[in-house]
Amino acid sequence: MELFEHLALGFSVALSMENIVYCLLGCLLGTLIGVLPGIGPVPTIAMLLPITYVLPPVAGLIMLAGIYYGAQYGGSTTAILVALPGETAAVVTVLDGHQMARNGRAGAALAIAALGSFFAGCVATILLAGFAPPLAEVAFKFGPAEYFSLMVLGLIGAVVLASGSLPKAICMILLGLLLGMIGTDVNSGVARYDFGIPELQDGIDFAVVAMGVFGFSEIMTNLELKDQRVDITGKVGSLYPNKQEFKEAWPACVRGTALGSALGILPGGGAVLSSFASYTLEKKISKNPERFGKGHPAGLAGPESANNAAAQTSFIPLLTLGIPGNAVTALMIGAMTIHNIQPGPQVMTSHPELFWGLIVSMWIGNLMLIILNLPLVGLWIKLLRVPYRILFPAILVFCTIGVYSLNYNVFDIWMTAAFGFIGYVWAKLKCEGAPLLLGLVLGPMMEENFRRALLLARGDYTTFVTRPLSLSLLVAAAFLVVLVALPSIKKKRQETFVEEG
Repeated sequence: MELFEHLALGFSVALSMENIVYCLLGCLLGTLIGVLPGIGPVPTIAMLLPITYVLPPVAGLIMLAGIYYGAQYGGSTTAILVALPGETAAVVTVLDGHQMARNGRAGAALAIAALGSFFAGCVATILLAGFAPPLAEVAFKFGPAEYFSLMVLGLIGAVVLASGSLPKAICMILLGLLLGMIGTDVNSGVARYDFGIPELQDGIDFAVVAMGVFGFSEIMTNLELKDQRVDITGKVGSLYPNKQEFKEAWPACVRGTALGSALGILPGGGAVLSSFASYTLEKKISKNPERFGKGHPAGLAGPESANNAAAQTSFIPLLTLGIPGNAVTALMIGAMTIHNIQPGPQVMTSHPELFWGLIVSMWIGNLMLIILNLPLVGLWIKLLRVPYRILFPAILVFCTIGVYSLNYNVFDIWMTAAFGFIGYVWAKLKCEGAPLLLGLVLGPMMEENFRRALLLARGDYTTFVTRPLSLSLLVAAAFLVVLVALPSIKKKRQETFVEEG
């Protein structure tokens, strides 16, 4: 009964005219950046982060969430039509989605992707509404020691489930933790690691790092690509899958939704891992694995459902524990702190309109995305022809204005440019920026809870292993380390992230 009351509150918030407009705007922007290759949800949200200063908290978060799950929808359009994944999670969609388009079934492929995404998004939102409150109740029992252990588990999970090199992911997280230590010490009030630069006494702004590593560096990387006209594969044709395609697609859609919902909750899981894992699963259990890569509907429906389910269940650890599971939810924490909202279980009690309004807006957003992605597919095809030489200067100007508006300080622009160059170098070295971002967000929180736990225990370090919940979290973290070190698991992990076909 209480759940229905909360949902009623959520509908009253999400269905206000202002929040509907921002939900539509987020879904529209998400679809747009998903369709345009070379731009993803992370740099887009990083660019738009300063805008949330002037928006109400609920409206700002609804818009940012819409960008994230909207990009999962939009990325499939270019993957199917022109074999260019507009978003990283859509890489797997190319394998069978584009082959269906080449076989004259582009419309059916777009419909399978959109309907699978809609189903997965709705199921994942129901799970979010059902599981978030009990988890939040458990989180109220957490003390500083438990929060520290949970963050250790989160960082190790991000390393284990990172798609790149494990040593590089570890180095990036450690670097993020070190960057998080720059600024004024919370306990003593003494400035540290600021190199005598007054602007660094308050630490490095989260949005500056995010916009540099994901925004500016993305522009530099994409400027290397030749400005080519996109050739659309044939005509879109009918948007209705035939009976055989539907029969093969819907079981994969259900399996992908279940797999994506589970992996989305894990730290570092997210949409990318879910789509690759779903494709691998479908191919393993298929009676005709040789059909994959040649236009099999299951190879399209499974990954598309998985990445959308994961995108929405990744909000569960964010809203219940205040722990970001990926780069996007780390940015969402940044948006919450802009409005002085402390992420964690207290959000449900102190800001119920935000918590339930955001959840209900996801249902509304999924419905909007069906309308945006199927009837308007012709519009997205035209946008594919926008030259990069026009697109990226506009993004650069927008980023610069956004950075300056943070503190009205030119130093922030120079810092963003520096992180942009560093991010470009990291991209060349195949180093992921997401673990750095997680380390930067969780670092100060880990330090604060670590020192608070020691103060409460009067300097006794055994407090982290004598408290049952804290010990169980540390054991789980150690288990992940041992698990990923096993040769068989290491081999399977590498195979999962290799493009097949």
